[in-house]
Amino acid sequence: MEPLDQQVLHSTENGVSWITLNRPEAMNAVTWDQRERVMALLAAASADPDVRAVVLTATGKGFCAGADLRGAPTGGERVAGDVSRTIRLGAQRLIAAVLDCEKPVIAAVNGTAAGIGAHLAFACDLVLAAESARFIEVFVRRGLVPDGGGAYLLPRLIGPQRAKELMFFGDALPAADAERLGLVNRVVPEGELAKTAREWSERLATGPTRALALTKQLVNASLESDRSTAFAAEATAQELNMTTHDANEGVTSFVERRQPRYRGR
Repeated sequence: MEPLDQQVLHSTENGVSWITLNRPEAMNAVTWDQRERVMALLAAASADPDVRAVVLTATGKGFCAGADLRGAPTGGERVAGDVSRTIRLGAQRLIAAVLDCEKPVIAAVNGTAAGIGAHLAFACDLVLAAESARFIEVFVRRGLVPDGGGAYLLPRLIGPQRAKELMFFGDALPAADAERLGLVNRVVPEGELAKTAREWSERLATGPTRALALTKQLVNASLESDRSTAFAAEATAQELNMTTHDANEGVTSFVERRQPRYRGR
């Protein structure tokens, strides 16, 4: 097997961290080690002020065909609790890393996204999909319960009835239908996926990065908050944001009638 830095490619361009799954021969099914690298790269993006957006994509015909458990920690004979622990430390940590990343994350879905691969895309802040992409809640085909946050993410995105339809039947959902349901922001021709992801991410990378981070936190928490809690969080977020250079630059540029020059700080 190729070195880990070849299985998950990484580069930073114009303030954008590009994370690319690169096991096309396996339809980019993710191993334990790959998950750890992706999580580390997302954490690094959060901590690096020069990284202001993230793109998560893949090579070949598949975005991510699900989990490849080769390389997962083993402790001999399976006992009660092992499966739960594997899910918590593996798939759930990966999805949480995307949700908790302090920079906006764009999924550029180049092909089939199945199982945890679909949930990896749905956890992103914005989802672009090639016309040939499709999303599959494959778990029911294997007699399994959806994991990797699927039963948490889908009802919040499309409602419980639609989520159950996808999860109960496990049918492949074409990109156009995913867009119609609201799981995908935009469907583009194959040849335009990387170009569109670059345009969107670089636009985000010139924005007020801390304001975007706080906005992401507010939106992600909104469906689990009552009104008073959400309003209090909003007021606190605005208070914190007004200590940043970009917030003051935004107000000053408005008064001076010019375009703001955000620095991500």
